[in-house]
Amino acid sequence: MALKFSWKKYRSQIIWGVVGLIFLAIILRLAIWEHNYYSSKEGSTRMAPINNTIAPEEVENVDESDVTNDDKNNYKVAPNKPRFLSIAKLGIDRARVVEVGLNNIGRLQVPVSIYDVGWYRSSGKPGMGGTMLLDGHNGGPTKEGVFKHLPDIAIGDIIVIERGDGKFFKYKVVESEEVPLSEADSQMAKMVESPEKGKESLSIITCTGVWSQVQQTYLSRQFVRAVLVEETLVETNTGVERADDGSPAKTEEDEKKEEEKSEENQ
Repeated sequence: MALKFSWKKYRSQIIWGVVGLIFLAIILRLAIWEHNYYSSKEGSTRMAPINNTIAPEEVENVDESDVTNDDKNNYKVAPNKPRFLSIAKLGIDRARVVEVGLNNIGRLQVPVSIYDVGWYRSSGKPGMGGTMLLDGHNGGPTKEGVFKHLPDIAIGDIIVIERGDGKFFKYKVVESEEVPLSEADSQMAKMVESPEKGKESLSIITCTGVWSQVQQTYLSRQFVRAVLVEETLVETNTGVERADDGSPAKTEEDEKKEEEKSEENQ
């Protein structure tokens, strides 16, 4: 005796089975599209600089508020700590230097403001013979950060650090290179050492290169190293006349002392 199949009896199960297959097909299609989309964007330049930090976890706290001259003049640090950074070549004039540490996964933090420079508190201090480790944003969601143009710096350019007591320290760039993200961690060790044995130095790190949508970060880091070439033991105040490199301009008294010293040497 032949069995007779009654589709009406199983109609609801059939309908839900078809709906389930359609749903799974849609999810699969979306997953394939998303994978292909991000793959096509891998390595492309991003329109707006977001999440462009050394420690991506800090991005949500980014502040794009302008830093005024009053903000700078009122900014104080301990006498032996870095207060301002200037790089005339890049148009950086007295960027505030703030202390930073490591985040919960051991990566160097960055300042909240995109215009501030981070100084790793466990690294060297200006005038103390060690190596300062500095970092900063290359931008925020809508504005360029303090180190946006750091890749433009060249060997021989001068970086000026003003200490909390008003003393200035000039560092000459001796190395500047773009390091692939995959190699950045392995090269970090050299950034806390002087490129010239026995000389005080500073190192700067920022993000650069092209944006990876998949990894949510830039694919390179800019590593800059510089050595101390001059220490200006002159206390200054706001409104002091400055040389082109950001250091205090020589006064008539300074020039007179240099002339007297030159005559003595002769």
